[in-house]
Amino acid sequence: MEHLPYLADRREVADAAELIRSFGDDAGSEAAARADRSRDLGNHIHFCRWRQIERLVLLLSIPRAVGTVH
Repeated sequence: MEHLPYLADRREVADAAELIRSFGDDAGSEAAARADRSRDLGNHIHFCRWRQIERLVLLLSIPRAVGTVH
C-alpha cells in the first residue's frame, strides 16, 4: 500500500468498521461514493475524510501486517 491513511480521531476507525459491517466487501466502494458525494456538494473536509476512511478499509482488508511491526 503506497499511502497509509491519516486518522484524525477514532471516530474514523468506527466509521470504517461500520461500513465493513454494513457493506462487507463493498465497504471501500461505499466510502468512495460518500467521498464523491461530498466533493460534488463542495464539502472538501468530508471529501478528504471519506477518502481516508476508504484507504483504511482497504488497509483493514489486507490479511497481513503492513509497515513496521514492533
